[in-house]
Amino acid sequence: MVCRTVFHITPLMNPALVISIICCYFLGLLVISYLTTRHVDNASFYHGNRRSPWYIISIAMIGTSISGVTFISVPGWVLTDQFSYIQMVMGFVFGYIIVAKVLLPVYYKMNLTTIYTYLQSRFGQASYKTGSVFFLISRTLGSAFRLYVVAVVLQKTLFDVWYVPFSVTVLVTIFLIFIYTRKGGVKTIIWTDTIQTVVLISTVVLCIAKIAHEMNFSFAGMCTAIEQSHMARIFYFDEPTSKLFFWKQFLAGVFTVITMTGLDQDQMQKNLSCKSLKEAQKNMYWYGCSYLPINIIFLALGVLLVLYARQHGVEIPANGDDLFPMMATGRDAATGALFFGPFIGILFILGIVSAAYSSADSALTALTTSLTIDILEIRQDDPLLQRKRTLVHIGIAILLGLVILLFRAINNESVIKSIYTVAGYTYGPLLGLFAFGLCTKWQVKDRCVPWIAVLSPILCYILSRYSAAWFGGYKIGFEILIINGLFTFIGLWICRKKAMPEIPADDAAA
Repeated sequence: MVCRTVFHITPLMNPALVISIICCYFLGLLVISYLTTRHVDNASFYHGNRRSPWYIISIAMIGTSISGVTFISVPGWVLTDQFSYIQMVMGFVFGYIIVAKVLLPVYYKMNLTTIYTYLQSRFGQASYKTGSVFFLISRTLGSAFRLYVVAVVLQKTLFDVWYVPFSVTVLVTIFLIFIYTRKGGVKTIIWTDTIQTVVLISTVVLCIAKIAHEMNFSFAGMCTAIEQSHMARIFYFDEPTSKLFFWKQFLAGVFTVITMTGLDQDQMQKNLSCKSLKEAQKNMYWYGCSYLPINIIFLALGVLLVLYARQHGVEIPANGDDLFPMMATGRDAATGALFFGPFIGILFILGIVSAAYSSADSALTALTTSLTIDILEIRQDDPLLQRKRTLVHIGIAILLGLVILLFRAINNESVIKSIYTVAGYTYGPLLGLFAFGLCTKWQVKDRCVPWIAVLSPILCYILSRYSAAWFGGYKIGFEILIINGLFTFIGLWICRKKAMPEIPADDAAA
C-alpha cells in the first residue's frame, strides 16, 4: 500500500468561518451565564442554593470528565491498547457506586461546602490545609495542561493563519471562561457544561456517521467492521505484568474515580448542589453508567479512523494522540483537500472547545471555592466576600494562563507529560487521608500529616522508577495511585494516637 500523506495539523479551509462559529458558540454560553446569574447570591456561586436538578448535573459532569485531552487521545488508543481502556471504565462504574454509597452521605451529613472541611473536623487544621493544597496543585496543573493541548490545536488550525501570537490565544481563552463563570459559579457552569456536553457527544456521533458514510457502511456493517478488527479486543487476563492486565486496569479505575471524583472538589461541588442526598446519589449512578457507552463511542471512532486511513493509503501517525486531529484537519497530499471536508474539521474544533472548556470552567470555579474558603478562610457572611472572591477568581485565571505559557516555553512533550503525571500523584495522599478517616477511629498527630503527604508521592516515584529491576520486570502503571494512598495510610497509622472522640451531630453539621 502506498502512503500518500504525512500528518501535520493544517489550517482549515475557511478560518474566518470557523472563528465565527466559535464566537457564536461563546455568545450562547454568555447568554446562559446571564440568564443564570440574574438572581444570584453568594451561596449560588458555591453550591447553587442546592436546587440543581440531578439529571442536569449528571449531564454536566460528563462534560467535565471528558477533557480536551480525552477527546484527542482516546480514539488514538486503539492503535496500541485496543479497547482495553474499557476495563478501566468498568472500574469507574464500580467506583461511582462507592462514591455514592460511602462519600456522599458523609458530605451531606456534615453539610459541607468544600469537602476538605471533613479533614479539619476529623484530624485537625494541618490535615485540612494539606488536603486543600494538594487539590489546588493537582487541579491547577491538570486544568492548565488540558487547556494547553486545546490552545495548541486552535493555534495551528486557526490562529497561525492570521499570525496571532500563542499568548494572545491563551489570554482570550482564559478571559472568555472567566467572563461567564465569574458571577454565577456552580449555578452557571452546571448549565453551560450541560450544553457543552451535548455539543461534545453530538460532535463525536456526527463524526462517526460521516466517516461511516464515506466508507459506505450501514450501521450494522460499521458495527461488524469494528467488531472484526484486531483493535476491538477488550479483556486482557493472560499477562499479570502487563499494564493492560484486567485487574490492574479495573482496580485502577475504581480508585481513580474514588480520588478524582469522590475526593475532588471540582466534581463534588456539582453533586453538593443537588436538593438532597438521594438526588445526588441518583445523579452519580446515572453519570457512572453513561460513562461506559460514551467511551465505547470514542474508541469506535478511533477504529473507524484507522480503517479509513488504511483503506485510502494514509500514513497512520506513530503517536496515537495525532490520529483524530490528523484525520479531522489533515489534507490529502494528492488533492490538497481535507480528508472529510470542512464539516468534520469544524466539528472537531467545536468538540475540543466544548470538552476543554467544560472541564476548565468547572475547575476554575472549584479552585476559586477551595482557595477562598479552605486557604484564605473568607467567611460567607463577610460583607466584602463578592469582591474578594472576584479577586481570587482573577488570580486563579491568571495563574492558569501563566502555567499554560510555561508549558509552551518548555516545548518538550515528554517533560509536559511528566508534569501532568506528577499531578496524578497528588491524589494519593487524599486517598490515604480520607480512607484513614473513614475506615478507622484513630486520631493522628496533625502536625505530621503534611510530611506524610509529601513523602508518600516521593516513595511512589522511586518505586515506579525501579520496579522493573526490583520485581522481575513488573512495571507499575495506573495502580501507583493505590500504592500512593497505601503509603499515606501506613504513615498515618504510624503517627496515630488515641481513638477519635465522638462528634455530636449538631457540631458535625456546623
